[in-house]
Amino acid sequence: MKQLMNSLKKAGLEKERTAVLRLEMDYELATLFEAMTINNEDAVKTTKQKLERIRQELLKLKAL
Repeated sequence: MKQLMNSLKKAGLEKERTAVLRLEMDYELATLFEAMTINNEDAVKTTKQKLERIRQELLKLKAL
């Protein structure tokens, strides 16, 4: 019974983390668009790195 409860709790935490990562991804995509619009190469590079980190984490959670 304890294992079942731990499993359910872990699944809930993973769902919550996935939702947070998707919000972060949306924000970073908007930031990337803005940086590309004003031709800010430094911001584009930084934002792409953040998006890659988010993508990797989503892949680990098997949410992508």
